[in-house]
Amino acid sequence: MYFFLCHLSLSDILIITNIVPQMLPVILEEGATVPLTSCITQFVFNGVSVAAECFLLTVMSYDRYLAICNPLHYSSIMGVRLCSTLATLCWLLGFVLTLIVTWHVCELQLCGPNVIDHFFCEFGPLLELSCSDTSTVEKVGFVLAIPVIAFPFVFILLTYVYISLTILRIPSTTGKQKAFSTCSSHLAVVCMYYGTLITKYIVPSRGQLRNLNKALSLLYTVVTPLFNPIIYSLRNQEIRAALRKSIWMVIGR
Repeated sequence: MYFFLCHLSLSDILIITNIVPQMLPVILEEGATVPLTSCITQFVFNGVSVAAECFLLTVMSYDRYLAICNPLHYSSIMGVRLCSTLATLCWLLGFVLTLIVTWHVCELQLCGPNVIDHFFCEFGPLLELSCSDTSTVEKVGFVLAIPVIAFPFVFILLTYVYISLTILRIPSTTGKQKAFSTCSSHLAVVCMYYGTLITKYIVPSRGQLRNLNKALSLLYTVVTPLFNPIIYSLRNQEIRAALRKSIWMVIGR
């Protein structure tokens, strides 16, 4: 679990460092000038980080499934080699899928207005700058969103169905609470992250709902990475114990 948490933290750091430095001058100065190459670079890093985080949350649900539903074989199955392979696949798939979308976006002809009504270079606002037909790019983006968002979300739901059934079969209340505590943090992050992404794809990016679309983008690019460390830290007994120990050491000095 801690191995995958390291990769999840790396994904959050990439999202924050990619979005926030450019977002601050846009907010403070009510606009900023961004070269096209920088805009595409930001789009790529954001796509890779978001896709990788979706896959990492899926792998973490499988990790929790093995820990609760198959605890006796957990150590033999979830070894260092499998963990490294799964983490590498998460980043590799995120990179490849993002490059496919980026290649189609770069094929568009940009003309007319060059102002993005957003605080960073995202898929929808970039398409609005094009004077060519964007139907193909939109279809590619929709199709690739299925393996990034839909399939992982369904997989996570199925794993938690099996986890819930296993927890309900535990005879003692203490055992149920202990089993649930091992996956409650992950479940909270999944609900917040996937809830935002799914709602974002349902809400149109044009018209009166554009401001709502910006708020949803702010949630998954800034708010979720901010709360992830807090959720996993406060829900983890080992981290709370280490934090209390550090505080007492500081007070003792």
